[in-house]
Amino acid sequence: MVEAQLDFYCLPCRFETVGNLFTDAAARERLITVNPLAQVPTLVLPDGQVLTESAAITLWLAGNTGRDDLVPATGAPEQAAFLRWLVYLVTNIYPTFTYADDPARFVSTEAARAPFRAAIKAYRERLWSIVEDASGAPWFLGERFSALDLYVCVMHHWSPRGDWFAMHAPKLNAIALRAKALEPLRGVWSRNFPDA
Repeated sequence: MVEAQLDFYCLPCRFETVGNLFTDAAARERLITVNPLAQVPTLVLPDGQVLTESAAITLWLAGNTGRDDLVPATGAPEQAAFLRWLVYLVTNIYPTFTYADDPARFVSTEAARAPFRAAIKAYRERLWSIVEDASGAPWFLGERFSALDLYVCVMHHWSPRGDWFAMHAPKLNAIALRAKALEPLRGVWSRNFPDA
């Protein structure tokens, strides 16, 4: 999401590849030097400050570019809905990946991990159904394109993936496909999802 926003705003940046944070201890250690949770995105600002959490970065980028094309400005009719759903995505759906990606951190026995994953998968799908019900067209906020559409496009590639969205969340599926076709973002999509 952050890389897409940097491209959208045409902001210069240096992208650091860190490797697989679940299987590569060296990759984790390298990222821990700037983010103790070893999570991406992590943005190191030109003055050395570290900014983490995609929602915080989304708001910071909009504020520091002085633009409102991805984040509705204060007083815009879409601002409340934008903030609600931005925070919803990162506080409700994101954690389902934190728990399911490495369930050994939360469930001690192998026998309990499969049902744990299944329960999280079902819960994640329920959460997406709520987002689908709230979604507008042609973009999440209706006629207004925003960073929410970038989030939907990126997360469309995560579990439960595109086929599930096509069947169970057609409005979100259409938003993801529409965002993927935007010319200024084609580079970021091809770099991150070359097989999609």
